[in-house]
Amino acid sequence: CQPVPKPESRVEVCDLNPCPPRWKVTPAGPCSSSCGLGLAVQLVTCVQILHGQEVLQEEHLCPVAEKPLTSVPCVVRTCSYEWSFSEWSECSTSCGNGIQTRQDFCLSSLTHKPVNPLFCRRFPKAIVVRGCAAGPCPEQEGPVSPGAELQPVTAATHLTTAAAGTEHRHKDLDVPLSAGPREQAKLGGGEEDTAKRCFLCVCGHLFLNATGIINMTGVESRDCTVAIGRPLREEISVTVLESSLNCSAGEVLLFSGRMMWRTGCRKLPLSLINSRTNTLIVKQRIVLPGNGVILQYNSRTATKKYYQDCDQQLFGPQGEIVTPVQLPGQRQEVVCRTFITVAPRQRISIRALNTDLGPEGNQTHFNYILVRDVSTMKTVVFHGKQQFLWQSTGSQAEIEFHE
Repeated sequence: CQPVPKPESRVEVCDLNPCPPRWKVTPAGPCSSSCGLGLAVQLVTCVQILHGQEVLQEEHLCPVAEKPLTSVPCVVRTCSYEWSFSEWSECSTSCGNGIQTRQDFCLSSLTHKPVNPLFCRRFPKAIVVRGCAAGPCPEQEGPVSPGAELQPVTAATHLTTAAAGTEHRHKDLDVPLSAGPREQAKLGGGEEDTAKRCFLCVCGHLFLNATGIINMTGVESRDCTVAIGRPLREEISVTVLESSLNCSAGEVLLFSGRMMWRTGCRKLPLSLINSRTNTLIVKQRIVLPGNGVILQYNSRTATKKYYQDCDQQLFGPQGEIVTPVQLPGQRQEVVCRTFITVAPRQRISIRALNTDLGPEGNQTHFNYILVRDVSTMKTVVFHGKQQFLWQSTGSQAEIEFHE
């Protein structure tokens, strides 16, 4: 082009209007799981280019329908261990409603042989107990109402006239107010031997009063466990008034709660135990008959908040559980929980009558229910529209409602 005159260079503005706001996605962070399916969080912001600079804008200025996911599925590597299950057993009844069970195994993905279940403890496990129907029973007179098994839960035990009288006579011993008719009958009779008989009914009970005295001396059982329960927002303090435990023989007192664990034998009368939450389990282990402790407990407003505003506390023996509702303005990452505590001698069954957590096969849909057995800390996760029957090994359970 040398022979041709070169025109002058010119720069013209082609558009004076700024570009519309758009979504900006930063690279996703680390995967929440070291193996298998997990979640990676990515920061999503609304930005706009103004005068060549990227300016942060309010989210409503960007198209809401086009907003990318803040959490995306991720897989770092295949897990080395996984849960496996045996075939379902036959229905436990020949007619009517029963249960089916199956055995769970923790398998190594390399050897395909069972290993210690601790290797699988971080992975969700499918149900091992489910309901089954074997047809109507010939002697069944009529259909049972679907809601007949569920009664509203109350935080305090209702007293009958007889039980109220029993409470008045033995107020200093904090007789379990949930004692049944047979136990109430045992408490009748002369005043002289009634207190002695009352010792035998302390073990395995749940105490719901705000304050009381629990006498665990003279029990026949080697292991005697009691539970103390109060509404959320409260905590429990326990003082050992008397102790005749033989520490040399291995006798011991154990205190356990959601946020504390403590054992002791010597110098117990000088100890003050705080539960830090609204429930406390006390287990006494004796070797020599007649030994034991006398406890005094009180409750007060908790000094530190250990619960979410949408959490619930249920005490047995029967009740209905509904997904907690988050309050307006509450953080979306809050996980709502339901705590269930029954008497230590009882166990918990949770039956899902109706669930709808979204399509089961959609791996990007993270609605699920997590049930935790507090005594073993094992967790089970339920997805989709799965109906289930879950049973505890201890007297406490927690349910988490995710998303």
